[in-house]
Amino acid sequence: MRNVYEVRIAWGDCDPAGIVFYPNYFAWFNAATDALFASVGLPLEQAMARHGIVGWPMVDTRASFRLPSRFGEVLRIESHLQAFQRSSFEVRHRACKADGTLAVEARDIRVWTSSERGTLSGRRIPDEVRELFVLGP
Repeated sequence: MRNVYEVRIAWGDCDPAGIVFYPNYFAWFNAATDALFASVGLPLEQAMARHGIVGWPMVDTRASFRLPSRFGEVLRIESHLQAFQRSSFEVRHRACKADGTLAVEARDIRVWTSSERGTLSGRRIPDEVRELFVLGP
């Protein structure tokens, strides 16, 4: 299951050198992950209400920056769920320019997180959520 999330780079996304300030990619990867889940019928708001989670925060990430991206360009971020663990999952992202050239490749690990008495903890990812990525929406 793959999903594409498009970003038009705004002037405010760039640093003084005129290229995307790297933390912005991680914000886009976060939005792309939300869009991936929404594409299989489970937007974050619904996951929170239905499964009692507070979200799926990123706990580990890495990226390889291949080419700079600039103001006005459109990036197509293709994301897919690579693997589920008990309470975590790995998402892979490929951010490509309009011509298909790879600009950034990344992966992040996220935790299906609940909060009880103010303490955050991982919760087992329900089978019905796992099945969305095997069977589709």
